[in-house]
Amino acid sequence: MGKPLVAVFSGAGMSTDSGIPDYRGPQGLWRREPDAEKLVTYEYYMADPEIRRRSWLMRAEIGALRPRPNAAHVAVADLERGGTPVRVITQNVDGLHQLAGMPERKVFELHGTARSVVCTACHARSEMDEALARVAAGEPDPACLACGGILKAATVMFGERLDPVVLGQAMAVAKGCQVFVAVGSTLQVQPAASLAGLAAEAGARLIIVNAEETPYDSLADEVVREPIGTALPALLTRIAADRP
Repeated sequence: MGKPLVAVFSGAGMSTDSGIPDYRGPQGLWRREPDAEKLVTYEYYMADPEIRRRSWLMRAEIGALRPRPNAAHVAVADLERGGTPVRVITQNVDGLHQLAGMPERKVFELHGTARSVVCTACHARSEMDEALARVAAGEPDPACLACGGILKAATVMFGERLDPVVLGQAMAVAKGCQVFVAVGSTLQVQPAASLAGLAAEAGARLIIVNAEETPYDSLADEVVREPIGTALPALLTRIAADRP
């Protein structure tokens, strides 16, 4: 019998050890600075150059950190490299799963990526680093070089819909996996959070690794409240050995 397909569903808590703040946790960005949510809300972003200027500065600050994958990201990539079929479904936009070694085609980024920018008019894509270099050179709100349109990070902002293709692929993984590990997510943002329920309904073993309670804890076969950086590698080692 082959190894079970493991789906790892990651939220902001997965990347806090890499220095990227989460959003809804006790020290989360939205709790500390509620106004920050406007910086990633499509309606405000498109309407207000000042919001765009602040948004680019926020991207520059995060980019300057040069976040690196942490032990949790590495553990997921190691599980895949060790021969266990792994698919990553992530709410994160940091690209750290891929930097840790997960193949691009096995990572489904529900909320897009902050490593690219896209023009809201002609949809041309380019590298975030190029846009941030222009910001550093004195352009507070860099426009698309192809058409002059408004540029934004290639992330799904509040007020935008998820890419239906990526969501469909993620749903297929949730329905087809034997183990579904939800890690570092409050499981409150829909429709992404419903993937945990979808997996459980399809018969997958549901494991939740998160500091706080989630709406899906009652469906879980196992709930882990330990720090992700140590708890997830230990859990994935156990899964690799195929021990319950």
